Amino acid sequence: MTFTRTLVLAATAVALARSAAAQNGGATKFTIKVENISQGEVLKLSNGGSAPFVSAPVLWVIHTGNTNPIFAGGKPDAGLGLEALAETGNPGPLAQSLGGKKSIVQVGADATPVGSSSQGPIPPGQGYEFEITAKPGQMLSTAWMFGQSNDLFYSNDRPIALFTSGGKPVSGEMTAQLSLWDAGTEVNEEPGLGPNQGPRQATPDAGVPEHQGIAHVHDKYSYPRIADVLRLTITPAADAMSAR
Repeated sequence: MTFTRTLVLAATAVALARSAAAQNGGATKFTIKVENISQGEVLKLSNGGSAPFVSAPVLWVIHTGNTNPIFAGGKPDAGLGLEALAETGNPGPLAQSLGGKKSIVQVGADATPVGSSSQGPIPPGQGYEFEITAKPGQMLSTAWMFGQSNDLFYSNDRPIALFTSGGKPVSGEMTAQLSLWDAGTEVNEEPGLGPNQGPRQATPDAGVPEHQGIAHVHDKYSYPRIADVLRLTITPAADAMSAR
């Protein structure tokens, strides 16, 4: 994955999102965690070797409506930055594009692993943690690259509700709402082994381009179960829970 320029953009997006949140009085604060819970090298390769599972920086969006605003399943990439996120791990261009949509309340990206002073992907045992602010009726959608791939990314099929129908903040693990998606912009290679995948490619644009609709991954390769490698949790601020 190539993160240098991307993470500058990601940091800018986070700053803008937090500025907007500060003006959003009366809202609830939530802590969002995305953790790589895999252990060792869980990708078993056809050449007899193995490779670790790695995840890229997380794009997050707080929005209204019942549709994930990051992408439209079944349709080709709209050219707004999803290709960069899915092929290089760079959430910056997509974060900037989404910022102008009417349904978007906040948009940002987290690129610094917990306990680290530098930005980068999360290997086994590490994670990202960030704070968002939302009001009842607002949703969360996320997306980030499966690092050992050509153009695969994780995202929720449907927006994740941050409040119950009664207005109470939700809390708990939301991993089951995630799916592995294929951006349809580059031909897939064996995960963890393909020469045109992030850790091994010569340039960010290396690989055979394609123009397919965005869809759940369906090819001849094997991928780890999401619940075995990732954990997504949402925790509202303690004062928000005690006040309800």
